[in-house]
Amino acid sequence: QASLEIEDADFETYTVGASFVHSFEFLGRTARLDIAAPYTMGRWEGLLSGEPASTRRHGFRDPTLRLSYLLVGGEALTPQEFAAQPRSDTVVGAGFMIRPPLGEYYGDRLINLGTNRWTVRPQFGVTHSRNAWTYELTGSVFLYSDNDDLDGRTLEWDPLWAIQGHLIRSLGKGRWVSLSSAWGAGADVRIDGVDRPQSTENWLISLAYGMPLTPRHSMKLAWVRGQTQRKEGSDFDALTFGFTWILP
Repeated sequence: QASLEIEDADFETYTVGASFVHSFEFLGRTARLDIAAPYTMGRWEGLLSGEPASTRRHGFRDPTLRLSYLLVGGEALTPQEFAAQPRSDTVVGAGFMIRPPLGEYYGDRLINLGTNRWTVRPQFGVTHSRNAWTYELTGSVFLYSDNDDLDGRTLEWDPLWAIQGHLIRSLGKGRWVSLSSAWGAGADVRIDGVDRPQSTENWLISLAYGMPLTPRHSMKLAWVRGQTQRKEGSDFDALTFGFTWILP
């Protein structure tokens, strides 16, 4: 695959997006629907087949739709009941994410904002809260449809299996800090039915801090380090800043 020819890549991206979040009661428990549509502007530079190269992109990424449901714990409560409950609880939930191929994509380009494939992600997780601490463990699998426009060829991906854990500490007044780790493996690749040496096995670690700015505005700062466990792959460090504005 041509993308394996890219080395020592640096990139800087800016993403804004609109999201819709709706929590509701279903069979006495809490369910939630999330819809997000991100728009990204960025610049990439590095070595392509040993020669310096750079490019810019701007446009929509693939949108995300996610439905989640709490199977154990998390009974639907009024705001007053939620505020009065003790800070010790265990919740088991399941989720289903779907990402349609609606982002900007060009089959003859190495770097794209969209993926030109459907992605679905069943997810199962457990969360335990005790006083100021929250512990989370989640397992999921990413399932991909074929990309039938890879410069005139067909790209197939096997499922990617992932597990992630989060340790979150509440600092009061809406502030929090977290330490996270994740591991993913699989996603063997075939181009026109021919296996390619590009299976994935990545380990990630992240530190994040979040705080409210106003009742409707909040920010999040995170550092993420990724390290491949294969001969092919990429190591990276990323610093991200997020700003959330809740519309009335």
